[in-house]
Amino acid sequence: MQGDSADTTIQPLPAVPGTTLPAAEPAAKPAPALPRRAAGVFLGCLTAVLGLLYFVVAGVPLGPLLLWPRTRRRAFAALTSGARRLTALERWRRSVFFGDTFPDRPVPDQHILRYLAARTYAGLITGVVLGLLAFGAVLAGLLVASLARGTLEGRELVTQVVLGGVLLFLDVQGLLSLEALDARMARECFGPSEREQMRQRIDELATSRAAVLQAVDTERRRIERDLHDGVQQRLVALAMLLGRARRGGRTPEQARSLLEQAHKESQDVLTELREVAWRVYPTALDNLGLQEALAGVSERCSIPIRTDFALAEPLPASVETAAYFVVSEAVTNAAKHSAATEIQVSVRKYGPVLVVQVEDDGVGGAKPEGSGLTGLRTRVGALDGRLHVHSPSGGPTTITAELPCA
Repeated sequence: MQGDSADTTIQPLPAVPGTTLPAAEPAAKPAPALPRRAAGVFLGCLTAVLGLLYFVVAGVPLGPLLLWPRTRRRAFAALTSGARRLTALERWRRSVFFGDTFPDRPVPDQHILRYLAARTYAGLITGVVLGLLAFGAVLAGLLVASLARGTLEGRELVTQVVLGGVLLFLDVQGLLSLEALDARMARECFGPSEREQMRQRIDELATSRAAVLQAVDTERRRIERDLHDGVQQRLVALAMLLGRARRGGRTPEQARSLLEQAHKESQDVLTELREVAWRVYPTALDNLGLQEALAGVSERCSIPIRTDFALAEPLPASVETAAYFVVSEAVTNAAKHSAATEIQVSVRKYGPVLVVQVEDDGVGGAKPEGSGLTGLRTRVGALDGRLHVHSPSGGPTTITAELPCA
């Protein structure tokens, strides 16, 4: 990550080992092709027939035993055992043909039977709808044949086309609704429920809020330490130089030397105070934008930085700030610890996600649990983003931040 200046180039974003960069959304899997989903729907009709046969063959004999308290538990266990095998088949069908992914967690027996019963009913209805669609295709073929022979009148043709179009629309809408119902039932059975998702989201927000408060407190302490240990000490030295220059009994040459030292010290104080202000918040973000603010990072870094900045539209202020601090902190860490000779910075937008990537050719071994990277992860997580750190021993170190812009 180096750059004698902001050397802007347009290059493909390099892939980060261990991470998946989004094309439209982060970590979003592409939807399976239509023929594959259609095969999954057709297979679902066949598995629904298996479910119906199972309830008839196993459920009917076990039904009376379920009513008797002494045999209820064993009969329920026997019925659930077979239902689990059919449910596992449904889970495999959803994963293979529809690309669904579910957490590896046990499903209660009551949910298994409830899902299999609902899935069997929905699958049979889907089979009926597909049968009606096939029957409509046959009628459409007969209509075309009659039209070719000239045995169909114009008024009857219009009536048949309008009626067939309405029935086709209803049929297709029914198939889409049944497929959505199938996906929802599988998600509620195999994946976390809406209540569990809400609880997880609340926990995430509570954790993020606590982390943000802690990060703000840590940043405030860091600013106080920078002012106390740096700027304040230099101001004390400056005051001492001016005090020595004011005392009498000094030759003009001595007084001039002390004033020159005081002038140089005042310049150093201004430089350090400017650095502290930049670390708090760079005013260039408001005045000039993210690209110029990153150019300022390149100018202040002792390692050459090569920047790939490809944004065609403005970003939300919070996203710009987070992107700036990701680059600034990563560059600072690389300059201090990596022994790198070059740093590459890439800022690109993939759909609604801004991807910021910083890579250096140093020795690697960066610790994700370090204070700097932990602060970055907190800042990125506050925007519902993700931070990936890949730093094997020997390098290179790659830090990637995915920031939603919506």
